Order: sequence, then C-alpha cells, then structure tokens
Amino acid sequence: MDRDKSFHPSNIAVFGMGYVGCVTAACFTSLGHTVVGVDRDQHKINDVVAGRAPFYEPGLQELVEKGVSSGLLTATQSTADALKNADVALICVGTPSERNGNLGLDQLRRVVEEIAQHLTGRTKPLILAVRSTVFPGTCEEVVIPRLAGVSGVNVVSNPEFLREGAAVKDFLEPSLVVVGGYDKASVEAVAGLYAPLPGNPCLVSLRTAEMIKYACNAFHAVKIAFANEIGALAEKMEVDGLEVMNTLCSDVKLNASAAYLKPGFAFGGSCLPKDLRALTYRASRMDLQLPLLSNTMPSNDAHLKRAIHRIMDIKAERIGVVGLAFKEDTDDLRESPVVDLLEYLLGKGRNIRVYDPHINLEKIYGSNKAYILNAIPHIGRLLVNQPADVLGWAEHLVISQKPSAAIAKEIRATGLPVIDLVGSGLDCEGVSTKTPV
Repeated sequence: MDRDKSFHPSNIAVFGMGYVGCVTAACFTSLGHTVVGVDRDQHKINDVVAGRAPFYEPGLQELVEKGVSSGLLTATQSTADALKNADVALICVGTPSERNGNLGLDQLRRVVEEIAQHLTGRTKPLILAVRSTVFPGTCEEVVIPRLAGVSGVNVVSNPEFLREGAAVKDFLEPSLVVVGGYDKASVEAVAGLYAPLPGNPCLVSLRTAEMIKYACNAFHAVKIAFANEIGALAEKMEVDGLEVMNTLCSDVKLNASAAYLKPGFAFGGSCLPKDLRALTYRASRMDLQLPLLSNTMPSNDAHLKRAIHRIMDIKAERIGVVGLAFKEDTDDLRESPVVDLLEYLLGKGRNIRVYDPHINLEKIYGSNKAYILNAIPHIGRLLVNQPADVLGWAEHLVISQKPSAAIAKEIRATGLPVIDLVGSGLDCEGVSTKTPV
C-alpha cells in the first residue's frame, strides 16, 4: 500500500479486543503502526499473542498473523504495559443496551478510570480516542471528568463504521472516517493515523462526531424499513418491489443522494403529503401495516409543532416571517407548513407581517389562491411587497424559506434576532460557545 508522505507511524493502545477493537488493532498494524491490544479476557489475549484471530471475520486472521509475526501487534491484560509507549489510546469497549433501551456505559467508565490511574507521573502526552458508540456529550460528561487532575491528555471521538462480515474491508476502504474534538492538534493526529487510506477524514466537533454514528445507523435502519414496506405494498399490488427499488436507486440526483437530507422545516406542497396519505390509505384497505410510512405525516406534524413552540417563546411584539410558499422559488401555497404556522400564531394573537418574493395575491389563482384564502381569509393584511416592509417593522424574524443572497444580506444588516427554520445560516440562536476544529 502506498503511504502518504506525511504519514508517521504511531504507538497505539487499543482497549477492548472484540469485533471493533481487534479489527482496528490488526488493520492499524497493516498500515505500519505499533499496536498493543488490551482486554480482560485472557483467552482473547492468548489468541492474539499466538497469531490467531479470537473470532471469525473475513481477512482478520491473515492480518493478526502478519501483525504478530512482524512484531507490530501484541496483546496484554496490563493497562500499564499498554500505555507505557502509547501516543494514542483507542477505547473500543462494548456499550450494550440496558433493559430500558438506555446505553450501558459501565465498561467505558471502568476503562477510563483504569487509564486515569496509570497516568500519574506520566510526562508523555496522550490522546484518548473514544471509538465505542456513545451518546453525544458522553466524552464531555463521562470521559473527561474521570481524567480530572491528569495533565497532558486530550479526548477525541473517533467512531467506527465497520460492518460485521466486512469489517476489514470497511476499515481499509473506508466510506467515512470521522474525528471530533476541540483540540485541533489531537484531532489531526488521530486523523493522521488513517493517512495511508483513501479518502479524507471529516474533522468535526466532539459532540458532532458522537452524533454522526447514531445518525448513520438510524438512517441505515430507516432505509431498510422503507425498502421492506415498499416491497410489502408492491407485493400486495402485484408489482415487482425489487424492480421498483432498483429503479428508485438509479436516480442519484434526488433519491440516492444528499438531496433532502438537511435538517430544516417541515415538508409541504401539493405532492408529498397527498401521495403519502394515498399510499397509507391504500395499504390500510388491504389490511397492510406500514408503520414507517404511516408515521411520516405525524412526524412532519411534530416537527411543525416544534417550530411553533420555538416561535411562541419569542417575547417580541412584532414578528416578521420571511417565506410563505412551501419552499423557495415557487408561489405554490398548497399545504405549505408556513400557512399552518401562521394560523396558529394568529390564533394566539401574535402580531405578524409576511414577505415572500413570489407571492402576490393579485397574481395567484385557482386552487392555490383558494387554499390560502380559506386558511387565512385576511392574508392580504399580513403580506407586504418589499422585504424592507418586514425588516424595518419587525422586532424578531422567522426564516421559513431559504432567502436569496440579496435578501439574506439585508437580513444580516438589520442585526435583528432570527429564528432560522430552514438551515440558511441566519439563526442567531443555539450557537455553540466552543469552536470546533
């Protein structure tokens, strides 16, 4: 394997020699790092020392055998021995589910406490990288406090994305490498461990790194459930579900892509709500339960309610709303979540003005105009024709549609507090006080 010129082999201690830890340890030795595996299970230690993989995983046996024979891979039960020369300590212990679904962190706590006990008097810096799957905030709330009083240790998050049965291949040909933390040098040092591998690591904040692993696994689960529900419905309707999904995935612009995968406002419009209702109605008529699809509209409604509650917390008397159509660059008001939002706020007596660059009541017609006049008969009194009519009047702004660059510039110039519902980068609330890498 060709090595990057900036690559420098490191001494790594891997705590936990299970599926993640052993694969991580063996793969790192294949890159030229020196690795000591640590585990309480003497059987695993004996296997590794003898050049045997403690469990079956395609390609792992060869890497363990090669790592041991080259002297780059060893294993021990001794935390002290593992830390003696370590530049980086990777925590790969299990975080199993508890009965109530919560994450079990007992092994993580124990390992961090053991590491802390053996760092007294140490002068060599150490990077402690949590590779185990943990909730966002775990490094800050569980790991770092247990290292209090220990100098020269920086904590980062380095979640794994390894599938059992393909773990070695996933490590050596990564689809994603993530390192998060607030110490830039430590984050870059851990990212540098992967330098010989293809791709560029994503350097993010500490909590973001922890959350990314959950987002990925949840998305995988949702994709599987979605495909299964579409397949079940297709079968009931005598349609080839595999042909449907294969064709769906061939669209890499909208379907199998980053399109729509951005946190923002609730969806609306004349297509998505209507088609979801029709699909779930037809399934119910065939006595077919589709929980994922059936709960998509309730999920969307819950997201709208979160936005409403956030706006209701505003203390300002005059609230300006930028955007009325269900998305930017259209004048379609049908099932726009902004209309529902305005209905609620007006019902609560809030003083509102609305600007949308593409909405002119005199020009819209048909079902589009009928929808808005039925929902908010006096919408004409709320709508203004120029952004200045909102920006110069409001005490607080709500961005419910991504504005143009020109309007965004005007919004920033006002200095008004902003609630940004669509992720346009104008939100002045909820900004972290810590600067990510």
